[in-house]
Amino acid sequence: MADFDEVMDFVIVGSGGGSMCAGLAMRSIGKEVAIHEKTNLIGGTTSRSGGVMWIPTNPFMARDGVEDSPEQAATYLDSVLGSTDGVPGSTKERRRAYLTQAPRMIEFLLAQGIKLTRVKEWPDYYDERPGGSKLGRTVVAELFDANELGAWREKLRLSFIVAPVPATLEEMMELPMLKRSWAVKFLLLKLILRGVLARITGKRWVAGGAALQGRMLKAAVAAGVTFRTDSPVSELIVEDGIVKGIVTVKEGRPWRIGSRMGVLINAGGFSHNQRMRDRYAPGTSVKWTMAAPGDTGEMIEEMMRHGAAIAQMEERVGCQMTLPPGAEASEAKPTAQAMTASPHAILVDQSGVRYMNEGGSYMAYCKAMLERNKTVAACPSWAVFDQQYMSNYMLAGTLPGTTKPQRWYDEGYLKKADTIEELERLLGMQPGVLAATVQRFNAFVSQNRDEDFHRGERAYDGWLGDAFHKPSMTLGSIVEAPFYALPVVPGDVGTYGGVVTDEFARVLREDRTVIPGLYATGVSTASVMGRAYPGAGSSVGPSFTFGYVAASHAKEQRVDFTTRHAPATVPSAALETAGS
Repeated sequence: MADFDEVMDFVIVGSGGGSMCAGLAMRSIGKEVAIHEKTNLIGGTTSRSGGVMWIPTNPFMARDGVEDSPEQAATYLDSVLGSTDGVPGSTKERRRAYLTQAPRMIEFLLAQGIKLTRVKEWPDYYDERPGGSKLGRTVVAELFDANELGAWREKLRLSFIVAPVPATLEEMMELPMLKRSWAVKFLLLKLILRGVLARITGKRWVAGGAALQGRMLKAAVAAGVTFRTDSPVSELIVEDGIVKGIVTVKEGRPWRIGSRMGVLINAGGFSHNQRMRDRYAPGTSVKWTMAAPGDTGEMIEEMMRHGAAIAQMEERVGCQMTLPPGAEASEAKPTAQAMTASPHAILVDQSGVRYMNEGGSYMAYCKAMLERNKTVAACPSWAVFDQQYMSNYMLAGTLPGTTKPQRWYDEGYLKKADTIEELERLLGMQPGVLAATVQRFNAFVSQNRDEDFHRGERAYDGWLGDAFHKPSMTLGSIVEAPFYALPVVPGDVGTYGGVVTDEFARVLREDRTVIPGLYATGVSTASVMGRAYPGAGSSVGPSFTFGYVAASHAKEQRVDFTTRHAPATVPSAALETAGS
């Protein structure tokens, strides 16, 4: 029998959203639970993200009169995700568990005092598919005053989404239209007043993922969850195939912790591990990620060492980005999600050919870049746009119409030319190719129909564009000199593959038997969403949900994993009692 320095009821590795949710669920029945975070900050990539959860049939949709049903959501998921063949993380049972448990998880969080709501319009990424929602299924946290965390405030990892004024995620998404809308000008005035009031009252507002995880951290600390930072886990304690605990570090020496009810791994993916990238996602770079620095993959490999199956390892939560001089070393890299989906802009490969619908899912966008790169150099690709774009839209984090840093031109990051032909020369393209591409695109604009890639034919394409641009929110001619180009790379906010888990979040072996005592969620696992991204929050939502599912299942166990063998069967009512 293993010797332990300490024994807990439930041990969690990593401090992302699923960890917080599981910790709260365990504390709701009085169980002792500890969350171990290897870095000095709490929140994981969830904190750094927009903090959005994709939750079908969530209570805020009903509140706002937005139509949805389990059947509609299932139809949509099946349409987008396709067959379950070859995607062990996205079985029918896992999809069904997600659709059933995700809204229950939200109800549980609301009961714990977590203030959540929805963005009034954030279309599903394939809203034109059967069951798709044009208004969206997103859930976000309300703006949060980090001062409510007290001494824990400095332990919260902040979001990469930063605004010059305290704004919700929804408000921040409106700010780029400042020059286009009086309503947004009034919104800015409101936000400035909010900022002044915050200074007077001493509030420290955070939004996005920091707001979500800030609220979760506050609730978890109040509930009695134990948090340990700078507490890396080096190995799982396994006897006779049963996971009985973890080995971490305390006061400079190994510290062995037993876990009676199981161990939950939510330690992120491998975005910051170039060796694993080269093996599973060749052609991608650690320089292109915005994942939290703790995403180095060692816990996936540790689970593999004990027989865990892995799947979908080549998949990532793509996030197209552009890297101005100096940006590679920054954690907050400029995204390019809306750039080439806005009017007066397109994306072309290095030969000057357009090859995709520049709107739509950022995951699909980056996958298309990597696929194109197999036959034509496309990493990086070039965003091509004109002065109309420069005057009206943000560029690499800078406001519309502002003078761009001279360094961008001097170091060749931002190309500028008086003609498309000159731009071709600057980009090293064969003469006439880019000119023909732009001419063809402009013809599509004149007829308000993209015959090649159907950009603008779904609500999400338009949502990424400009609501004030008519007749199309996303199609606009590239005709006004000077003309510009800058590089776009297939970045990411996290990997999307990992260990295979079942509908109860239990880790499985290659033969699909359960590894007793071991649960996993988040991007440490092969995603329930398979190889697609149905809507905003398709990574964070499952992390929370399967963290909740893992805790709900563990609460039903009648065996102490530190002393006895695991049961061979699962109580059939395990998930029906979730949150009880």
